[in-house]
Amino acid sequence: MSASENAAHTFPATQGTHNMLMGYLLWLFGFTGAHRFYYGKPITGTIWFFTFGLFLIGWIVDLFLIPLMDRQADLRFQRGSRSYTVTWILLTFLGALGIHRMYMGKWITGVIYLLTGGLFLLGVLYDFWTLNDQLSIKHQRER
Repeated sequence: MSASENAAHTFPATQGTHNMLMGYLLWLFGFTGAHRFYYGKPITGTIWFFTFGLFLIGWIVDLFLIPLMDRQADLRFQRGSRSYTVTWILLTFLGALGIHRMYMGKWITGVIYLLTGGLFLLGVLYDFWTLNDQLSIKHQRER
């Protein structure tokens, strides 16, 4: 078995860190940069947020770039005990309550977020920028 076949056997596409279906679902709201944050691209996510998906042109182009962003995220971030997709869903919809932090095992900051509205939403913004790296570091430490 060649090295590439062995790598394909060890890391099947369905077991990457990120989920392409989730990427496309977030793309529907992509003019806000949601899919770019999900794939670990916070700078362009912020640009998309403030320019309405780079005036919708970038948003349309991203329809074709999502498979590439998904592969890059799968290679860049470490797999582990916590799902990136679940964590991102919790951050996106319950971020101010800190549920995503509790899911990651960060109970103290999760409770602080719960009591302060996600540290007055600044903590939620910080997590949008750094969530993938936070999970990747946690997974790396678990190994």
